[in-house]
Amino acid sequence: MTSEPASEPGSTLEIRTALPAEAETIAELHLRARSTYYPDGVPQAEFDWTEAWRGSIERADGRVLCAVEEGRLAGMASFRTPEGAGEDTVKLFQFHVDPDRWRGGIGTALHTACVGEWRAAGRRTAVLDVHVDNLRAQGFYARQGWVPDPENPPAAGDHHLFLRYAVPPGE
Repeated sequence: MTSEPASEPGSTLEIRTALPAEAETIAELHLRARSTYYPDGVPQAEFDWTEAWRGSIERADGRVLCAVEEGRLAGMASFRTPEGAGEDTVKLFQFHVDPDRWRGGIGTALHTACVGEWRAAGRRTAVLDVHVDNLRAQGFYARQGWVPDPENPPAAGDHHLFLRYAVPPGE
């Protein structure tokens, strides 16, 4: 469990492992965040995201971290080794901050916690894909040190960009 100072004086931000009972709240935050970058409506809106998040939380080969501020879920991140990759690679499958909490340091604190977990697990490379219309996320990832993945250049018609991050070695 990690606690980081939050953006507001006197408040704290706790970064911790998500609990299965939080799957519905996580799915609701996920939908709010995704709704901001799909101008024509969120794809798979009818999908059972609560069950999908519960499955992610319960996976033995992955992690879901939550950022909780003032007792309220403010962000989450889901990662694991992608299929076919070596054990030194991790994929950030989901990373969302509640849109009401953007630009308050929550995303940076959550990303820092992810990097700490990756480093502790011996990961050297992280990968992700981000929707081409999600310019806010692309800017965030660039500020964190993510770069276009040279092994996965964008192809015509792709709806996602593939990014790579070199996990810094431990100190």
